[in-house]
Amino acid sequence: MKRMLVLGIILSAIVLVLPTMLVLMGSSNEEVLQTDNIVEASTEKEQSHESEEVVLEKTSADDVMVTVFRTEKNEVEEIKLEEYVMGVVGSEMNASFEMEALKAQALAARTFILQYMMNEEVTKTPEGALITDTGATHQVYQDKTQLQEKWGEQFDEYYRKIEEAVLSTKGEIITYGEKPIDASYFSTSNGYTENSEDYWENKLPYLRSVESPWDQESPRFTGQTTISVEDFEAKLNVELPNDGSVGTIVSRTNSGRVETANINGKELSGKVIRESLSLDSADFQWQRQGNEVIVQTKGWGHGVGMSQYGANGMALEGKSYKEIVHHYYQDVKIETTAPFIKQYVANRS
Repeated sequence: MKRMLVLGIILSAIVLVLPTMLVLMGSSNEEVLQTDNIVEASTEKEQSHESEEVVLEKTSADDVMVTVFRTEKNEVEEIKLEEYVMGVVGSEMNASFEMEALKAQALAARTFILQYMMNEEVTKTPEGALITDTGATHQVYQDKTQLQEKWGEQFDEYYRKIEEAVLSTKGEIITYGEKPIDASYFSTSNGYTENSEDYWENKLPYLRSVESPWDQESPRFTGQTTISVEDFEAKLNVELPNDGSVGTIVSRTNSGRVETANINGKELSGKVIRESLSLDSADFQWQRQGNEVIVQTKGWGHGVGMSQYGANGMALEGKSYKEIVHHYYQDVKIETTAPFIKQYVANRS
């Protein structure tokens, strides 16, 4: 009887406890499953993040494409960054120049386009294009076929030089304040480069006026333009005085270029006069001879940044491309493109 009573108590306990145990076991399994899902999701997220980091770390200038509007073809082309730089150097600088001058030009061209890409500047370019292939607002770019037409029998010799200049400086740009600079350049100075604010609006600390005596060897160091009085008046929207004069040069910049001039009561900047009359330089003198205005200029280009003939003159004296860069761009550094390429790709992903 006692045995039967004990057995009944045990069976009752089992009936009461078993459901609770089953619930707890199920709950435990659900918690394990849920934890596994959280761990799995977290792992996938970490792996995804790690794979993005790996992609960014492995990204180099070779992976960056420049979208260029090709004027002659009227279409947009994707061009590898260093190939683009080769096309610019071959187009913008005389290929017969010294190697160190070509290297300096390669740095300037590479910095120009990377700074442009990083800032995402808004310009009037055809849809799908970052930049055009003309020098009016950007840099002149020509492909191999165009350069072959330009150089003829000297193509192989010149292209090897350009390729060496670009590849030997591959991955290098000019920076100021840990950012790519506005690496402006031009052909020939009047003996001095121009402060940026004396030709453009912005005062940039690295674009300061410096001496450039080597430019006297340039075939465009001096020039002369003859303009009819009718064209002169129309292009500048002025009327010349009746005394046979042209106008008065009121002031010049520190580099000797015309800052302002007064033509029969109308004041114009040297930049406006230069661009309106298509003059080589803003360093000019003028005289009137009958129905014509004769304008003598000194230098060729806007005058801001690196003088290309000056760079070649420095190279002929044994200066390195780094010395050339540091002469024409003040207080700058030459650094690797890697962090900027990584940032550019990250911003676009």
